[in-house]
Amino acid sequence: MNFTKGDGAVISRCNAELELMEEADWLFRRMVRRFVKERDKVEVEGISLPGLLVLQKMIREGPQRLGDLAEELDFTSGAVTGLCDKLERKGFALRIRRDSDRRSVWLDITTQGREFVSRNRNIGTRCIAILFEELSVEELGQVHDLFKGLIDRLEHFSDTLNSLAESNLRQPSVHSTGVRPEDTDEQTAGEEKRQGKYLSY
Repeated sequence: MNFTKGDGAVISRCNAELELMEEADWLFRRMVRRFVKERDKVEVEGISLPGLLVLQKMIREGPQRLGDLAEELDFTSGAVTGLCDKLERKGFALRIRRDSDRRSVWLDITTQGREFVSRNRNIGTRCIAILFEELSVEELGQVHDLFKGLIDRLEHFSDTLNSLAESNLRQPSVHSTGVRPEDTDEQTAGEEKRQGKYLSY
């Protein structure tokens, strides 16, 4: 199977490398799902972990626009609205409108919110420790570089795959052309027959 690099150059990978890449993809998706599942089970006085992040951000940087919070947390605007509703109901935060920016809704932390963060300060520290305390400094550096690289690659993930799907629509399918897999070139036939160990898209 060939892979196209960002510059359009085609690189060939042997089956062993492909299996390793497929396993890495499967483990990455499993890790993300597991983290989100476990994170969403945590409630600190009825507030989720992202709620703690929001309060911490306001302590460090002051009032925040709801739109900026959605972008920072990679949440939908609806999810951030629900999160802010819960923080307000608990008395930990308060929506405000600034005279200089009446169109935007801002969120500010209350005294109760600061007290909540203060008594639960060990939660964030423990979150980090659970995941990373057993790694050496060298391993942490490798994880840092790996995660940063993956985040950079995700920047155009959806655009790239959506473009590929649109391109696929414009290509004649095997069924519409009547060409059998065994009649295609050797590389394409190999791709049709090859099945990895891991569930992929």
